[in-house]
Amino acid sequence: MKVVFMGTPDFAVSTLRALLRSEHTVEAVFTRADTPKNRGMKLLPPPVKVAALEAGLPVYQPKTLRDGEALRVLQDISPDVIVVAAYGRMLPADILALPRYGCVNVHASLLPAYRGASPINAAILHGDVETGVTIMQMDEGMDTGDMLMSVATPIGPAESYGQLQERLAGIGADALLSALTDLEKGCAKPCRQDDAKASYAPLIQTKDAQIDFSAPCRDAACAIRAYDPAPGAFAFLGGDKLKLFGAQALDGESTGAPAGAVICVDGKGAVVQCADGCVRIASVQGAGGKKMPADAFFRGHSALLRQRFC
Repeated sequence: MKVVFMGTPDFAVSTLRALLRSEHTVEAVFTRADTPKNRGMKLLPPPVKVAALEAGLPVYQPKTLRDGEALRVLQDISPDVIVVAAYGRMLPADILALPRYGCVNVHASLLPAYRGASPINAAILHGDVETGVTIMQMDEGMDTGDMLMSVATPIGPAESYGQLQERLAGIGADALLSALTDLEKGCAKPCRQDDAKASYAPLIQTKDAQIDFSAPCRDAACAIRAYDPAPGAFAFLGGDKLKLFGAQALDGESTGAPAGAVICVDGKGAVVQCADGCVRIASVQGAGGKKMPADAFFRGHSALLRQRFC
């Protein structure tokens, strides 16, 4: 099949590369604009653009899909299918209707759970023990189209967003190729979603990643894992903002200390009091500093051990 691929972040790169290894032909790639990052605010290309250029593919970065220009480009290409993976834009009706086999999306949840921009984070944040990837036929709604295939996988008890995203990217790439084969052979069996069971995972804001240590320890640990490595869970200690990585709930290990107090620091990390137990944090990163093991950080900032996270 002639494919146009639309995607932006690291999660989408696995699907693009799987398509490039397959019998299908990727004619062009659409991705979001380059964005300013780091201290110098240098414009950096999204990961999908980097992968596409390495493969010698034409890359388009339209500011909008609704002014007719993207449609004209797509009409000239005349793809059999448009594959979308974390592109970050809604496709208008005229583009959805263009390809022979429609537009197919790789979504990192077991739909209808966690429609929206942040399904992987949401699954960890809510303490789910299972998630997966759904391949769906796109319509004009937010992840509301008919499902072509779902693949489930357990979530490890200490698995971070970054680790789970990497696994789901591979699962999604394999599932997408299987779904395309079914579509081409005419044996796909689309299944409608149950809207009554739908939940949503909106785009994460940096402020969402602040950790509340007065919450139960399992909630705090899930939140740290859900924002690891990005945007990075954080809390304030002695007025300093610290990003927190690698968390384990220690149920029943309440010490009577106030919530947010650092109970101890050892080679396994820093133990912090929560509402009903403690949470062990493996690594921290101070403002302007590098991520480092918690014990190494606190050896250099021992005065902070007398403070409480807030």
